[in-house]
Amino acid sequence: MQDADLASIAETRRLIERAGEAQAKLLDFTQADVDRTCEAMVEEGLRNASMLARMAVDETGIGLYEDKIVKNQFSTRTVWEAIRGMRTVGFIREDPANGVYEVAVPVGVLAGLTPTTNPTSTAMFKAIISMKARNAIVFSPHPRATKCTIAAARLMNDAAVRAGAPDGLVSCIEHPTMEATNELMHHKLIAAILATGGSAMVKAAYSSGKPAYGVGPGNVPAFIERSADVPLAVARILKSKTFDNGTICSSEQAVIADAPIEKKVLAELEAQGAHLCNDSERAALERTVIMSHGGVNPAVVGKSAITVAQLAGISVPAHTRVLAARCDGVGKAYPLSAEKLSPVLAFYVEPDWEAACHRCIELLNYGGLGHSMVIHSNDEAIIRQFALKKPVNRVLVNTPSSLGGIGFSTGLQPSLTLGCGSWGGNITSDNVGPMHLINRKRMAYDNGQVKVEPEYVAAPATATGVRRTGGLSEAESEALSRLDRETISRLVDAYLSK
Repeated sequence: MQDADLASIAETRRLIERAGEAQAKLLDFTQADVDRTCEAMVEEGLRNASMLARMAVDETGIGLYEDKIVKNQFSTRTVWEAIRGMRTVGFIREDPANGVYEVAVPVGVLAGLTPTTNPTSTAMFKAIISMKARNAIVFSPHPRATKCTIAAARLMNDAAVRAGAPDGLVSCIEHPTMEATNELMHHKLIAAILATGGSAMVKAAYSSGKPAYGVGPGNVPAFIERSADVPLAVARILKSKTFDNGTICSSEQAVIADAPIEKKVLAELEAQGAHLCNDSERAALERTVIMSHGGVNPAVVGKSAITVAQLAGISVPAHTRVLAARCDGVGKAYPLSAEKLSPVLAFYVEPDWEAACHRCIELLNYGGLGHSMVIHSNDEAIIRQFALKKPVNRVLVNTPSSLGGIGFSTGLQPSLTLGCGSWGGNITSDNVGPMHLINRKRMAYDNGQVKVEPEYVAAPATATGVRRTGGLSEAESEALSRLDRETISRLVDAYLSK
């Protein structure tokens, strides 16, 4: 093992031990203490939203500065507005009728794994929900987003300390290596893992032997049904797909148009800035966006449509916002049917909503199980059919998918960790929040269903108040235990002859 690896492991252990000390002190925090600390962290994140956005874009080369600001604001202010009133300390639920009371107990020290696509927003989000649940957290940043993630973690920790929290509550590995991340996930003081990132990393978290909240890939289909407001549906899809250049996992990856409105959808796509590729352009895009082994090319992740087109050798108008390409199938033979993490869309046409339903399921089975899908429609019966039949945990209706999935443009729990449930191999199907980071201790009173009465094995007390056991008084029994076998035999004979 290299010296750098050993040093990173030693650093990780120090951070975990310090976090353990900090977390122990949080056990004495009241709900008011917790909320005061969270407020301070949120305010600090908001003050530095622009600075952190600039750092993230400059360091990773991914996404858009303006949208990174919005993400940082979402991960602090919007998340806090949703969780502010949650009771996470002491008795959090009381049911006197059934005699059951719930007490919130922190999980402990958490390991936080952060992605290169949303580094600062994810770090602040996880720090805030961890503190809300009275947990400390140690981050392992993506190597390509180390500086900005460290900066976000420091801001959160310093704000917490100024509010009266113990130092070391939020920390980040400054020299990340695979060995350091492995140490973090397996350390005995780590109680659980919050994993956001690629499939390999999430799988490693689940294989660590620790409880882990992971996420899955989001190969999100968007169906435009014939009753939809087509101009608005296309506007929502392009708004979503171009947000931070398509880096949110709940952003659309394919558009499925109902056949009767195909021409109208295509006209709106073109009018609103999408470039529909011809066959040769599609082939070039396939070679550029998806690598031979099937994964997305890191060079296109979070890049603009213009940049992706240039990488593919495609000439497109200067106003192009999204690249769209017709596909006839799903799978390896159709590379663009996979998740692309960039402003690139596959485009399908289906004869009716039933066929569109099957196409959506195909796409979800190809790398999007359990995550999300969106339907644009004004036919409530069809909308409900999609909700019933799709193997996803978020069916988003008439909304930008990337923003709806995280709870920004919908009433879902605001979160940057979206569980995919059993379909996606995750422990939860929820948008993860503070309530996932507590243990619920239950105090339960007898409900009277089991009848119990005193049952005396010994005889009742005598009139003199001396309880007799097997014919001997308690004093006699105690004396017997001190006598030898011969004496005991003689006493027993004398007793029986009375």
